Amino acid sequence: MDSSSVESIQVTGTRLPPHEKQQLRREIEQMRSRITKGGRYRAIVGTLAKHGLLHVLQDRTWWKRWDRQCSVEEAGQLRQIGRRLRRVFEELGPTFIKLGQVLVTRQELLPEPITAELAELLDRVPPISFPYIAAILDDELAGGLETFEWIRVEPLGSASLAQVYQAQLRDGRMCAVKVVRPAVDKLFETDIRIIKRLVRRIQVFLPSNLAAALDLPGLIEDYYSSSLDELDLKTEAKYMDEHRRISAEFATVHIPVVYQATSRVLVMEYIDGWDLKEFPVDFLSFEERFERMLDLAHYYIKTFSEGFYHADPHGSNIMIDRRTKKAVVIDWGMVGRMDAIHTEAIFRLLLHCRLNQAEDAAEAALDIIQPTPHTNPVELKDQLRSMIIHYSDSDQASRYNWGNLVIQIIVIGMKNYCRIPNGLALWAKGFSAAEGTARWLCPEISFHTVVESADVQMLRRWIARRFNYRANAGFLTEISKLIGTFPRRFNKILEKLAWNDLKMIVENRVSSDTIVFANKLVNRFTLGVLSAGFFVGGTILTAFGSSAVGTVPGLRGLAAGVLWTSTFLACYVLWRIVRSRRA
Repeated sequence: MDSSSVESIQVTGTRLPPHEKQQLRREIEQMRSRITKGGRYRAIVGTLAKHGLLHVLQDRTWWKRWDRQCSVEEAGQLRQIGRRLRRVFEELGPTFIKLGQVLVTRQELLPEPITAELAELLDRVPPISFPYIAAILDDELAGGLETFEWIRVEPLGSASLAQVYQAQLRDGRMCAVKVVRPAVDKLFETDIRIIKRLVRRIQVFLPSNLAAALDLPGLIEDYYSSSLDELDLKTEAKYMDEHRRISAEFATVHIPVVYQATSRVLVMEYIDGWDLKEFPVDFLSFEERFERMLDLAHYYIKTFSEGFYHADPHGSNIMIDRRTKKAVVIDWGMVGRMDAIHTEAIFRLLLHCRLNQAEDAAEAALDIIQPTPHTNPVELKDQLRSMIIHYSDSDQASRYNWGNLVIQIIVIGMKNYCRIPNGLALWAKGFSAAEGTARWLCPEISFHTVVESADVQMLRRWIARRFNYRANAGFLTEISKLIGTFPRRFNKILEKLAWNDLKMIVENRVSSDTIVFANKLVNRFTLGVLSAGFFVGGTILTAFGSSAVGTVPGLRGLAAGVLWTSTFLACYVLWRIVRSRRA
């Protein structure tokens, strides 16, 4: 880089003057103090009202239409709702932008026209003034601004949570500096409390069969936990170090080196190059593109098989290094872990699917999703088999690609009231994005063929995990306990039989939905009996009062009051019945 060009955009490596630093701190504290629960609640409700979405939240028939195909007219209405919802999320800021990105991955919850609109959510916002960033750097880094020889004032990128700057360390190494925007943690904390409260209310209105399959508060809790990880850049640095270990065996894949990390600042290796969608076509030969595609695919498979996922490995988050020609994976915000047993089931599903073994693939799918008492297992397996058979001879260029396969399993599971692991949707998004990466990098080769070439690698890891002593220590302990105590336990059973004292206690438990229904039924029956009693009593008083008006004062008024009370109770019972049928 030319030094003269740097001087025009550099800041000197000195600490901020104390008075200026104190002023910036006060302004940041004022930003935080303006974020209140009441203020954000009014902003959320006002924004929803401004874009005409409050009536959607009040529509209780919405959940009766979620699992059926919509008409062309309904699809147009849903697209309009999705467009308004996207604008609401963008206007409300970082918390809702990230929530919208999570909802895009849960295509079983929202109709496709809405998720298609939410997929266009913009996570690019105007950058905050550099002096605020300088104050954060001065507080977070041990050397403050003196850590750098120079740093560009204009950010390389500005998102809703953080901004990234180019800089040079004192030892001459180029670096990228990621800084969390001031007060964004307070905004997240405040918004999440409001969202949790709204979601708990929505959960109450869900039909019992859908509520058994869908845990909205749990979904928001997972979203909140992952968002906190994204706000803590030390966690992002830890994930980068872990994935650098995983990718070490792949010569053409690289993870940026972390130089320094604090909660709000991440200093890492600067990558000079192009993202995967923009690098010059002639920069890599076919053999080089194929090698990188193969390494990336095997790296993702290894990542997935070890229980990790990167939910956003699309072309814009992978760069081709201008100097080394390596594929460099950047942006480690949407990452996490999923149960390795579920991951094994997914890969077994894919391998059975390629062999056209729909029955075995459906069994593997049932190891991923969890049926509930409201699930019809025969109908569920029929739907899975009918869907899976379309993917037996597919490729990533068609709509029957493997990323879409996992998403369709989630959709079918939800329509049959199955519980879906919360990390599964992000896993599917990551796998689908990996397929897209392969299509951009080397469209001549099928991604499915590349995945199949790693079957020995996957099998080796599964066997090593299954026959690992630590993994089976609990099983061995229980077997040892069973063998050691079997004679004594068996002797006790024989003694009970000898004294004719062997008993078996059977306890029948009623589901919570049945208990709620029974309570409602008893309450309505009681109100009906009271209404009938008041009606009969009022009728008798009226008949008696017509002949004893002069002798018993106020009897006619009492009779009228009793009759009106019975009428009110009867109307209330009828209203509750009609309301429950509409809900």
